[in-house]
Amino acid sequence: METTNRSPRPLNVIRATRLGTARLESPLVAHWSESDVTAPFVAEDAGVPINLLDFAGGRSDELFELAGARRWIYFDPAKTIAGIVTCGGLCPGLNNVVRSLVLTLHHLYGVRRILGFRYGYHGLNPDNGHPPLELSPEVVSDIHEFGGTILGTSRGPEDRAVMVDYLKQLGVNILFTIGGDGTQQGALGLYEEAKRQEYELCVIGIPKTIDNDILFVSRTFGFNSAVDCARGVIDSAHTEARAVLNGVGLVRLMGRDSGFIAAGATLASGEVNYCLVPEQPFELHGPRGLLAVLERRLALKKHAVIVAAEGAGQDLIPGSGSERDSSGNIRHADIGGFLRGQINDYFSSKNIPVNIRYIDPSYMIRGIRANTEDAVLCDMLARNAVHAAMAGITGALIGLMHEQFVLVPIRLIAGGRKQISLDGPLWKAVLSTTGQPVTFLNNF
Repeated sequence: METTNRSPRPLNVIRATRLGTARLESPLVAHWSESDVTAPFVAEDAGVPINLLDFAGGRSDELFELAGARRWIYFDPAKTIAGIVTCGGLCPGLNNVVRSLVLTLHHLYGVRRILGFRYGYHGLNPDNGHPPLELSPEVVSDIHEFGGTILGTSRGPEDRAVMVDYLKQLGVNILFTIGGDGTQQGALGLYEEAKRQEYELCVIGIPKTIDNDILFVSRTFGFNSAVDCARGVIDSAHTEARAVLNGVGLVRLMGRDSGFIAAGATLASGEVNYCLVPEQPFELHGPRGLLAVLERRLALKKHAVIVAAEGAGQDLIPGSGSERDSSGNIRHADIGGFLRGQINDYFSSKNIPVNIRYIDPSYMIRGIRANTEDAVLCDMLARNAVHAAMAGITGALIGLMHEQFVLVPIRLIAGGRKQISLDGPLWKAVLSTTGQPVTFLNNF
């Protein structure tokens, strides 16, 4: 049999920034040798393809670095002070991440001083009067049993120079930032400001967004818990809708620019008839519009369930998009309340009785404790974040991609959000489950 020897194609591993050469042997070497376990240190050239299909087909050679413990570390644990900050909206699993960061730093690496900055980036400005909490295994022992964050949170920026000066004053070498894309952009700014001031500061991000919309990250913590909770709400809306003549269960779920929670909960419930997401424009009126389609459904089945992500249909609401929140995000109008009014007006004009049961569980979903799957994810994210930080890796976040944990340079997530592909398998599954039309546009 004739064989051909082929040289392996060169791979482009996108490397995260290092503060310098890691020259200290990790304490994990001794830790694992005592337990008779082969030390699972990550090779410096190990990577995970960004796009598996393109990589397998030879159309791409880009990989992210594999996250994990390094044999050689940059920071001396005995001289290291770590800080943790949680920013943005609440999300199931925040306390799990904080707890796992503290336990990994303390027990695996021997870091003895860990500061928890209170109320987001506000806590990094001493003028705001929120001194940091001293965190230890005892302080965080049971916080994973509760929703929210022991540190508190906030939105909005603070002066970078002021924050770096405060970190220098406290002697913080490592800062873990738990938050969404805005938080991580702020984290990158902190690293750049520290570099400008010639202060060695390692900044590692742990992506937190209940919407699951961060680029290059397959799944963020809290998302599965949110879908779990939303499924129960949808099932209740379905029960209410079936109990009355022409009942309409209307559920508004989180999802500013991406409809992953709405889509996931729709699939999990199996009782949704119409799923509305920001990625797909729709019309209310006309023969193919949502209201006419809903009318035909009620005439046949006498009930319906509609799930709308908060960012859906914003172009239909007068004045929507004219305001911004403290983080600079567009403040969306209430699509749920708007739809309720439009449905009532439409059916009243036709003298058709309709009974709408409107439920908005947004804050209830944000505040629950993490479910089992998210609890495991939180622990793994936190542990890999500590491994990266102790090795002197900075300006990166820990992401889950293709069931592997990778190092994603924060600069790459700027200026974009992950969204549902309307040609992809997730949305096709939603259409199949709901039976809704491919579009609610009249001129499609």
